[in-house]
Amino acid sequence: MYQPKKYKKDDPEFLFKFIQQHPFATFILNGEKILATHIPVLTKGSAKDFLLFSHIANHNEQFKYLKDDTEALLIFQGAHGYISSSWYKEKDISTWDYSAVHVNVKLKIQSRQELEDSLKELVATFEKPQENPLYYKDIPKKMLDEHLPLITGFWCEVEEIKGIAKLHQGYDKEDIDSVTAHLEKQQNNLNSALSENIKKEHKCK
Repeated sequence: MYQPKKYKKDDPEFLFKFIQQHPFATFILNGEKILATHIPVLTKGSAKDFLLFSHIANHNEQFKYLKDDTEALLIFQGAHGYISSSWYKEKDISTWDYSAVHVNVKLKIQSRQELEDSLKELVATFEKPQENPLYYKDIPKKMLDEHLPLITGFWCEVEEIKGIAKLHQGYDKEDIDSVTAHLEKQQNNLNSALSENIKKEHKCK
């Protein structure tokens, strides 16, 4: 990851929370060519010591390369958006603000029981806020018995983790206020989230 010093994020708590807040990751590994899949990834542990875990379908092209100690890369992407130079008080260059965390990992294949436990946690995580949640235990056993042999779960042991948040560091309050206001005017959820991230970085009220 390219990390200019003023945008670099290396605080373990920031990195851990970022992953938890943006769990839909890009999973990349080397096969006969570079392969990527988009999957939900969860954490197990604390900011100081944690594993990641997920699963893929066995008919996924990545499956035949899914072995213990295989190296892979997980990319977690935050809100991002185009920033027009027309929003500044003085002429400048347009840019793109964004945040992301890259995690280099080594894979460990899960046992059947570990896969089931992981799926229970995955379903619980995203069902809990639903109005009428349907938990893993509520899924018909026959359906689970048919589905589980078709997927493979894996742990991701963290080898290296890098974070970046390019959020207009170095700009004055007038330009920050203008950028965030223009982002919010566009009435786009992604741009609104980016505006909030910029405000938080600059401690705007």
